[in-house]
Amino acid sequence: FVHEPRLQYVPVKGDHVIGIVTAKAGDVFKLDVGGSEQASLSYLAFEGATKRNRPNVQVGDLIYGQFLVANKDMEPEMVCIDSSGRSSGMGIIGQDGFLFKVSLGLVRKLLAPKCEIIQELSQLYPFELVLGMNGRIWVKAKTVQQTLIIVNILEACEYMTAEQRKQALARLSGN
Repeated sequence: FVHEPRLQYVPVKGDHVIGIVTAKAGDVFKLDVGGSEQASLSYLAFEGATKRNRPNVQVGDLIYGQFLVANKDMEPEMVCIDSSGRSSGMGIIGQDGFLFKVSLGLVRKLLAPKCEIIQELSQLYPFELVLGMNGRIWVKAKTVQQTLIIVNILEACEYMTAEQRKQALARLSGN
């Protein structure tokens, strides 16, 4: 029995994911979330959005949101507001960061409360980080070089022990 890694993300209600806007169709945006089909996102599913006050979403934008509907019989539907209508950190992600993919297992590890990897990295440089349950990570530090160093460490975490990681971080911080 060979375990094949699941390449496709399967949407789960409540999961927070990073989607890429692929199309605008009337009042709905279509997003690639890494699954077998695209997810839909209404323009009203943003904090403060109204018929007159629409969010400025363009094809190619990255959106951090959560699944409101996710089952095999219906198209997955995303929202960028919580149950009380607040954005809670969801919405359009800035253009100037770096988006990359890791395994779903690594994302779960990084999302764990008090994740050591994140704590150790944050001592290296200040950076912004968005973790999608669909295996997509967006990161932005002060400089492109710092951003890429963080990306490389996060990608390598998949294969490093905690000890190897601490050594790599110590080398980078010059200790």
